[in-house]
Amino acid sequence: MGDTSEAPPAGRRPRRFSANALLDGFFFIYAGIAAVWLAWLILEQSFDWGWFGLVFFVAFWLVLAYLVLPRLHRILTTIYVPDYFIGRARTSDGLLGDPVNLAFDGDEVQLHAAMRAAGWTRADDVTVASSWRIVASTVTGRSYDEAPVSPLFLFGRQQDFAYQQEVEGNPAKRHHVRFWRTPDGWLLPGGRRVGWLAAGTFDRAVGFSLFTLQITHKIDADIDVERDHIVATVLGANPQATVDVLDDFSTGYHSRNGGGDSISTDGGLPVLDVSEVPLAAIDEARPGGAS
Repeated sequence: MGDTSEAPPAGRRPRRFSANALLDGFFFIYAGIAAVWLAWLILEQSFDWGWFGLVFFVAFWLVLAYLVLPRLHRILTTIYVPDYFIGRARTSDGLLGDPVNLAFDGDEVQLHAAMRAAGWTRADDVTVASSWRIVASTVTGRSYDEAPVSPLFLFGRQQDFAYQQEVEGNPAKRHHVRFWRTPDGWLLPGGRRVGWLAAGTFDRAVGFSLFTLQITHKIDADIDVERDHIVATVLGANPQATVDVLDDFSTGYHSRNGGGDSISTDGGLPVLDVSEVPLAAIDEARPGGAS
C-alpha cells in the first residue's frame, strides 16, 4: 500500500523554525512581565514610607503609564491588530488611533501651499525642546501655534508632517491634521489612487489617556465636524482646489481612538485635489519663501 501522507500544496514552503524569532519573542514577553513586577514593587513600597509614599505613588504612575501599559499594549496589539490598511492610524503602542478621514491629490509643495493659504500652521517635530515648550505653554496658557502633535503610524511609518490651528491662543484646544504620503502604486479599497491620506481631529482639552493613563490631548468625538472644517478652509482659500467625496469609504461607526476618546463618523472620505494651486503660491511655500 502506497504512502497516503499528503504533500505540501504546490508553491507553499514548509514553515522554518527561527531561533532568533523565538528568542526575540521570549524577551518581548519577559520585558512586559518584568515591567508589571517593577510597578507592583513600587506600589507595595509606597505604603511603608509615610509622606514619601506620595513620591513613590508618582513613581508608580510614571512606571505604569509610560512603561508597563505601553509594553502590554505592544504585546497584545502585535497579536490581534491587523497589520494592513483598515482606515485607521496606529499609536506607537500599536493601539488603533484616529480614523483616516481625508485624502489629497497633488505634489507635497502644492499641499503645503494650500494648507498655508487656508490659515494652517505646520506643527513642529517632537523633540525634547518642543515637548517641554508645549507643557509650559499649556500650564501657563501661552500660545504655541507650532506645537507638535503625537506620532501616529500608517503604512508602518510616522506621519510625514502635520498642520494645526490654535483656538483662542490656548494650546490645549486646536484643530489639527496629520498627513501620510501613500506608497508608490498603492490604491484605496475600490481602486482609487490618491497621493496623500490624512487624519483630522479637534483637541478639546488636556487629560489622561483611558488606555495608558498618560497625559495627552482629548479629542472631540464628532470627527466629521473637523473633517468638514478642514475641507471648508482649504476650498475657501484655494479656488483652484476641488473635492470629490467617496461615500461609505468606511462603515459609519462609534469607537475609541488610541487615547480612549470616543469617536464617531459617517464613513465619508473627501478627496481634495490641490494640484492646480498657482505657481506663485507654490513658490511661497518652498523653504526660504514667504510664509
